[in-house]
Amino acid sequence: MNKIKKTGSLCVIFMLVLAMAASGVLCACDKKEDVTSSAAGTSSASGESAAAGSQGAGGDSETPASNSEADEKEESVSKVPDDAPNPMVTITMENGAEIVIELLRDKAPNTVNNFISLVQSGFYDGLNFHRVSEGFMIQGGCPLGSGTGNPGYSITGEFRENGFEDNDLSHIQGVISMARSDNPDSAGCQFFICAGDASFLDGKYAAFGKTISGLKEVFNIAKLNPDDGPPSSPQIMKSVTVDTFGVEYPKPETLAR
Repeated sequence: MNKIKKTGSLCVIFMLVLAMAASGVLCACDKKEDVTSSAAGTSSASGESAAAGSQGAGGDSETPASNSEADEKEESVSKVPDDAPNPMVTITMENGAEIVIELLRDKAPNTVNNFISLVQSGFYDGLNFHRVSEGFMIQGGCPLGSGTGNPGYSITGEFRENGFEDNDLSHIQGVISMARSDNPDSAGCQFFICAGDASFLDGKYAAFGKTISGLKEVFNIAKLNPDDGPPSSPQIMKSVTVDTFGVEYPKPETLAR
C-alpha cells in the first residue's frame, strides 16, 4: 500500500510540473502575439513612413515605438509652422538662365507639397518645356516630353470649380499652375508658367506660385512658338531645386490612376 501511495504522489507531482510547464509556454505565446500585433498596427498606420523609420532607427528598430511617439513624429513632419517662409524653387535651364518661383502654400497646400516632393526627388531634372505659346504660357514637367506622361498618380485639383475655395490666385504673368486633362483631379507632375494674362483660367486650374525672378526667360521661351505647340528649339531644364529654409514638408496626398 505504501508503495502504491508513494507512486501515486510522484504521479501527482509529475502532473503538476507538466501543468506549470504548459502554462509557461502559453504565456510566452501570448506575449509574442502581442508584440506582433503592435508592430503590425504601427506599420499599417504609417505605411511607408513606418518602414523608413524602422530602418533609420538601426538597433532600436527591434523595439516598436509607442503610438504616442509615432503620432508625435508624424505630426512634427506633417505640420508646417504658420510663420515658415514660403519655399523657393529655382529652374536652371541648359543655357544657364534661371527662373525663380515662390511657392504659395496658403493657396494650394497639397499641390505645393507635391511639387516639392517631385523636385526633391530629382524628377524634373533634364525634362523639357514641351509646349509653349507666345503671350500665353510655357508648359513642362512631362517625363515623356510629349505632354502625355504622369508620375504614376494624380492629386486633387485645388481650385474653386473643384470645391477648393481658398485658392484665389489669379493666372497673371509669372504665375505657375498645374496642367491637367478634363478630369479636375488628373494633375500630377506637368505644370505651366503664364507668359501673359491668363485670368480666364482662374478657378479652373490649381495655381500655386509666382515667378519672382527670371520672367524674361519665361517670355523668351514662350516666343519660340507664336501659336501653340513645341518650341522651335529644345528647352531643357538642366536642374530644378527647392529651398525650404530648413522646413520639412510632408509627402502629398495622392490619388490612384
